[in-house]
Amino acid sequence: MQKIESLNNIAHENLKVNPEFSAELGDNLVSTVTFITEFSEVQKEYPILCRKDPETGEYQAIVFFGLQKDENLFLTEAEPSSQKYVGWRAEYVPAALARGPFSIGAQRDADEGAQGQKPVVHIDMSHPKASCDRGRALFLENGGHSPYLNYITNVLDTINEGIHLTKHMFNALNKYELIEPVTLDIEFVDQSKLTINQFETVNTDKLSQLSGDALEGLNKSGFLQAAYYMATSMSNVRKLIDWKNRKLSAGGDAN
Repeated sequence: MQKIESLNNIAHENLKVNPEFSAELGDNLVSTVTFITEFSEVQKEYPILCRKDPETGEYQAIVFFGLQKDENLFLTEAEPSSQKYVGWRAEYVPAALARGPFSIGAQRDADEGAQGQKPVVHIDMSHPKASCDRGRALFLENGGHSPYLNYITNVLDTINEGIHLTKHMFNALNKYELIEPVTLDIEFVDQSKLTINQFETVNTDKLSQLSGDALEGLNKSGFLQAAYYMATSMSNVRKLIDWKNRKLSAGGDAN
């Protein structure tokens, strides 16, 4: 059960959070949501697809870490001296995973009256990365934010700003019917086969055939570049296949 608390430098003065990545810490996810505010970094490392949220019916951008349930091919043995993010083999970790036990909540702002609210950082004290004896400190001795907490704040800003912008992006792409279903038929070195469907991607042919005014509008909003980021990120599927094939060839468990 979650134990959510509003983060502050008094109650959490000595709190430390484990910044590493591992299956034991809850990072063995095959995918998570991603946001337009981080597409420029995400597309360098991961495939980005999209699908409708079954609860809201709204489109979400999804980043893949593996090809099957509970498979995260980006998790690796911890080598602090050679990894930017310990336990993770990439130069960027998508915000929804990087945030760990942290989230954004709302708090009433006394200066703005009863209607005024401001975003504040919350922490789930039951999360496996929340610890009092090891990890990164959140606050400095004088009560200020540590570099790690500043990083987490930026991660949460990426999510908070990205939620609304990503919704507007999908509204624009759907206006021009640029989203289409995609099926990935994969065969591995051990001759096992896998089909991934129920996801969608950007139709670049339709995108290139849009009128000048439509392209200009998408470009001004930043959605044109985002659409191409989504399309070109699909080349990263091959990386995931290669990584899994290497494990299979070595006789290891690819999960």
